[in-house]
Amino acid sequence: MKRFAIYIFDYGAPVGLRIAVKHPERITAIISQNGNAYEEGLSDGWNPIRASLDDFYMARPGAHEAQLDLLLDYASNVALYPKFQAYFRDRQPPLLAAWGRNDPFFLPPGAEAYRRDIPNADVRFFDTGHFALETHCAEIAAAIRDFIGRTAAVAA
Repeated sequence: MKRFAIYIFDYGAPVGLRIAVKHPERITAIISQNGNAYEEGLSDGWNPIRASLDDFYMARPGAHEAQLDLLLDYASNVALYPKFQAYFRDRQPPLLAAWGRNDPFFLPPGAEAYRRDIPNADVRFFDTGHFALETHCAEIAAAIRDFIGRTAAVAA
């Protein structure tokens, strides 16, 4: 694939943002669903490791260790936030932030901060928590369709 939009979520968001920084010419749009790139978006919830809605999957053998490794490695992502933000300022990618306003981990100021670097960012809050798609899938899917339709029309 030569050009594509990326969907970023949770502490996996920096994986997509690393791709965007490395290959900005390939990114047509970014959809961030509670995918943080700003320090003000980090809550105190990142300090301790808390139980999440996916306890079923966490009960699998080895899952807790893998999650702990990912959480402990998140500091390397935070160190890259300034680089991600420079990419946003320089490239102005179309961006939709579809955010659960009650997310205990990635706070609404993290979504709002996208507008600081991308003034035309589309930031939408939903009355839900971190796993917004579990409760607001239809509404978020509609927002994504609308966003992709608008960005495709502008790119054409």
